[in-house]
Amino acid sequence: MDIDRTIFKTPLNLPWLLKMAWRDSRRNRSRLFLFVSSIILGIAALVAIYSFGYNLRDDIDNQAKTLLGADLVISSNQVPAPALQKLIDSLGTTRSQERSFASMIYFIKNQGTRLVQVKALAGAYPYYGALETTPISANQNFRNSRQALVDKTLMLQFNAHVGDSIRIGNLSFTIAGILNKAPGQTGLTSTVAPAVYIPLQYLEQTGLVQKGSRVNYRYYYKFDEGVDVEKLSEAIEPRLDKEGLNQDTIASTKENTGRSFADLTRFLTLVAFIALLLGCIGVASAIHIYMREKVASIAVLRCLGIKAKQAFLIYLIQIVGIGLLGSLIGAALGTLVQRALPAVLGDFLPIEITMATSWAAIGQGVALGVIISLLFALLPLVSVRNISPLNTLRLSLEEVNFRRDPLQWLVYGLIILFVLSFSLLQMENWRQAVYFTGGVLLGFAVLTAVAYGLMWLMRRSIPNSWGYLWRQGFANLYRPNNQTLILLVSIGLGTAFISTLYFVQGILIDRVSLSASGNQPNMVLFDIQTNQRDQVAKLAQQNNLPLLQQVPIVTMRLEEINGRTGVEIKADSTAEIRPWVFNREYRVTYRDTLVDSEKIIEGKWRGTVNSPNDTIYISVAENYADNLNAKIGDRLLFNVQGALIPTVIGSFRKVDWNRVQTNFLVVFPKGVLEEAPQFHVLVTRVPSNQVSAQFQQALVRTFPNVSVIDLALILATLDEILGKISFVIKFMAAFCISTGLVVLIASVLISKYQRIQESVLLRTLGANRRQILTITALEYFFLGALAAATGILLSVVATWALAKFSFEAPFNPQLGPPLAVFAIVSLLTVAIGLLNSRSVLIKSPLEILRTEV
Repeated sequence: MDIDRTIFKTPLNLPWLLKMAWRDSRRNRSRLFLFVSSIILGIAALVAIYSFGYNLRDDIDNQAKTLLGADLVISSNQVPAPALQKLIDSLGTTRSQERSFASMIYFIKNQGTRLVQVKALAGAYPYYGALETTPISANQNFRNSRQALVDKTLMLQFNAHVGDSIRIGNLSFTIAGILNKAPGQTGLTSTVAPAVYIPLQYLEQTGLVQKGSRVNYRYYYKFDEGVDVEKLSEAIEPRLDKEGLNQDTIASTKENTGRSFADLTRFLTLVAFIALLLGCIGVASAIHIYMREKVASIAVLRCLGIKAKQAFLIYLIQIVGIGLLGSLIGAALGTLVQRALPAVLGDFLPIEITMATSWAAIGQGVALGVIISLLFALLPLVSVRNISPLNTLRLSLEEVNFRRDPLQWLVYGLIILFVLSFSLLQMENWRQAVYFTGGVLLGFAVLTAVAYGLMWLMRRSIPNSWGYLWRQGFANLYRPNNQTLILLVSIGLGTAFISTLYFVQGILIDRVSLSASGNQPNMVLFDIQTNQRDQVAKLAQQNNLPLLQQVPIVTMRLEEINGRTGVEIKADSTAEIRPWVFNREYRVTYRDTLVDSEKIIEGKWRGTVNSPNDTIYISVAENYADNLNAKIGDRLLFNVQGALIPTVIGSFRKVDWNRVQTNFLVVFPKGVLEEAPQFHVLVTRVPSNQVSAQFQQALVRTFPNVSVIDLALILATLDEILGKISFVIKFMAAFCISTGLVVLIASVLISKYQRIQESVLLRTLGANRRQILTITALEYFFLGALAAATGILLSVVATWALAKFSFEAPFNPQLGPPLAVFAIVSLLTVAIGLLNSRSVLIKSPLEILRTEV
């Protein structure tokens, strides 16, 4: 006894505390492991994403050459000036060049047509990596004859085979092979703009490059070893920048690609972090119940002389130990999950990902798991300090006062600080980190408020006329030790993620579909030359298609804003003008009236110029004005293919860009551009896909240079892109849903110990197994149904806000998938609840009391 007193009087005896923590946990280790099982999936997701990020960074460094395909690439959307062309032709030891543009191709065998990205290539590019083709020899054979490489998605779509013929412009090409992959190409780019490669020597004969044609020019270079490409790039950058040309080197490709995918990994990390936070709420709830059960044991230890601090440390050691174990298991699982990420993200990756174990990622995941499980466990754990030795004399645990400890506010502050610090580390931006933290807190606060509101409602709205079994099932939602709060937060947030995904995807699809409803246009023909304008219109009329719009388009570049050139503005770090406004080529139109997709929001519309000496007032779109940092009356100088035209901003327009029709950043008045080189766009409406296909076939045969965008293509492309994106989001949301289910299982198992005594009491008072089964099923059905319904309701509200304020589109929810989620979650909750209550149903009350209580 003297030894024990010595131990108790010692301020801190770590070996003894460790021994006590170990002994006290002997009967509770399985339950303690349940407490931290909630964080295993969150840690697994984080470790998988961290590992993926580290491997991706290494692979980008190692494969940057094959990603670019050359040592240096110079690109432009206009023909370089003769003086600059001399510089371009003087660079490199080996050179290749490429012209790329959008055009229609025609599959002669089955008469299919499709808008594609034509790439006319000359030279041995790529110098690193290869054009991956089937057969392999096709990547070289097509360069020397009238042959083409066709993207594999096109080959599958039109059931084409090697040896078939396609027509591009005025020429027919034999399909030499299937293009599986090109440098920098991803599954997503293949969906949006499938590529067709042809030899550059045949481009002129196709007749596709004419006045107004939008062509991208790319020049590829390979240098001898020892040439400092970065130094050369810096030397020529000012001259290229002045002429509006871009350049890429292997180093810049590493940096730009790394930055792009760093954003992706940050997003995925934050989603995984939310899953981890959900799990930690489960930890806090479970530890709260666990500590309530330990009140008597702690009170006895206090009677024996243990100080409150020592009792606190005993259970803190248990939590840290089991948190470390859970984090290690999560890290091990994460190293396996990361092997699935390349398949999940494959359509977005332009490189091959190697899977290697990242010890840095494992270390980060384990440390994060221990810290965050400890922080959330501290919320109920600090109350241990308030347990008095007098609790040994109390008959009911309900008399213990687990009041709000002042130290808990400090713990709340530490949790918020940790979430803020973690998000800041990922986003590297204070404002974004604060917004993310605030959003997380708001989401949890709303769900918590809903949970308390539902409990309050249930307490006051259960009619006495209902049967006992129904009243007992409802009462379980609000009485002490209920699981309403934890399940609503965890399962509700996971359900909200999935439902919001379906709703947003539906909005985007409906937005495009509605844009062509009624009598709205659903087909656009562009690159129509002036001498073809009347003939194309006649062909449309012969196919009974209305001429809804015939729009002239003139290409130009912006030279000055209020007398300042692009070079001057780019050199001015205080200028609030986006540099790209000087680099792009503008396609503008002229007319004397507004169209129904736009309206004036500031200034005055002036539709005509009557005299060459009159001021030319133009109208610009409001979003373009923001990029220019412009106001009414500002002066813009445009270069229209060598002719300088001074203009003044006369009005700002709000433009509905969602319509399948022509909309413009800049609109000139009539009387200025009529004599400028131009091409035309025709907007029409086709009544069916069959009519659309017939008209496109006739158009491509007669006017091969004219390209077509139709609603069916837009919808098909959008649906495929959203499918790829939603697969990634569903994969990450699965961690939230799975975490919620783990929390559900853990909560049900933990609540089993809380429900044993009341179930035994009911059995003793005469309740049969069917009645107890009904009460249990009702309780867990209400829990699952309320959790799922709350998540769906939140997703409806969130999606409505997105539709109204972000997409500016109507929200007409399709409730089928969310209702399916509701049913699955509700039934799964019931199944888990009944499964874990089985021992109470199949054993006698006395046997249960002997083994469990």
